[in-house]
Amino acid sequence: MEEQEHPQEDQTQPEERRKEVDLNSLFPGKQVDLNRLFPDEGTRKLLHDLRRNRRDIERFIKNLSLEEE
Repeated sequence: MEEQEHPQEDQTQPEERRKEVDLNSLFPGKQVDLNRLFPDEGTRKLLHDLRRNRRDIERFIKNLSLEEE
């Protein structure tokens, strides 16, 4: 049986390129241009994920406190 080598393309790569994270819209009201402060796309994505996780955790805690009452 002959194995064929196919270059594996990472399917998430083009999707990540399409979605640029705009930190100024994610954290409004800051006096500094956050996009210039964090030019690395990986850092921007990390901050975006942290913000989303924080929101999910706060929602979870709120639902817990509603169930206790």
